[in-house]
Amino acid sequence: MKRRDILKTAGLASIATAFAPSALLASCANEPSNGKTNKNILAPLSGRRTLGKSLEVSSIGLGVQNMSRRYETTIPLRSEMHNIIRTAYDDGVTFFDAAEAYGPFEVERILGEGIKDFRDDIVIATKFGWNIDQETGQRLPGLNSKPEHIKIVVEGMLKRLQTDRIDLLYQHRVDPEVPIEDVVGAIKDLMQEGKVLHYGLSEPGLQTVRRAHKEHPITAIQNEHSLLYHGSDDDVIPLCEELGIGFVPWSPLGVGFLTGAIDANTRFAQGDFRGTESRFSPENLPKNMALVKLLQKWGKEKEATPAQISLAWLLAQKPWVVPIPGATNMAHMKQNIGADAIKLSTEEWQQFNNELKNIEIVGARLPEFVLQFSKVEAPQKQ
Repeated sequence: MKRRDILKTAGLASIATAFAPSALLASCANEPSNGKTNKNILAPLSGRRTLGKSLEVSSIGLGVQNMSRRYETTIPLRSEMHNIIRTAYDDGVTFFDAAEAYGPFEVERILGEGIKDFRDDIVIATKFGWNIDQETGQRLPGLNSKPEHIKIVVEGMLKRLQTDRIDLLYQHRVDPEVPIEDVVGAIKDLMQEGKVLHYGLSEPGLQTVRRAHKEHPITAIQNEHSLLYHGSDDDVIPLCEELGIGFVPWSPLGVGFLTGAIDANTRFAQGDFRGTESRFSPENLPKNMALVKLLQKWGKEKEATPAQISLAWLLAQKPWVVPIPGATNMAHMKQNIGADAIKLSTEEWQQFNNELKNIEIVGARLPEFVLQFSKVEAPQKQ
């Protein structure tokens, strides 16, 4: 019997008691501002979507990037991260996203520990591509997608994730020194061995996508995409639609900005990378708060939080868009998956988008030294 079925059959109330509506609402960073109870905050996730030709996942996934170290540099309690992962599964999440670079390695270990009781019922996504010493975990300069390195990386991933296959393996960033044909060739070898089932690219150049897809169909592209930054609207998303590729927005809540947890006076702790992004500078942050006010307005109308409106907007874009909000807080995780229950009519979304057009976000999404790794085209194969 599956773990989810055991919980239902036994009628266990421990989770329900610990995370009853009153407790959840009290711990949420931004509750609906109309004074009403948010009925969607505890709604289980039943929606399913298909990435690529055949990879079925929950309509909202769980990003586990910060489960070894939060943005503000604190270290989460490991047992609670396991609890969030397991509860997400019990509540309908089947799509979990990690990477070797997160930690490095440690987040994959946490995910592997958390999902081992129901591993066969979920989809694990993880990523390779940064130049990381596989013995020490030391971050070395640049990228490394050499075929022989990819295969070594995957062996380490399988051990850390406590599994025999990776459902969706992304190239984290395109390597400017390795032809994409060689990268896909290595992945195809791993597929033949049953160690990788699907593959994708993150923040790739458009021609690299076409070349990779020609070698073997891509299942998903993962780019930063949210109401705060939706730069894939005019190029990557149309390309995904043309080629039948799923789209997975990372940072769908704008690294916390779209939850309402950040205000015009917020300053970030030393080591919190958000402090290096000019969109969050003391000069630009107050200007960008207009977006949060828009979300609060619509949240009040729909009895939802800003985070839920943000995720609902992404879900409304295309039926093959699957956001992966991160969470290191149980209430926030439950709030996020409740976004699947938020429904706006076509006319309401049109009104929302018209209001959105009047808001200009100032500042860059990432520092230039990080942005240089996005939209890279792989070299031609000689």
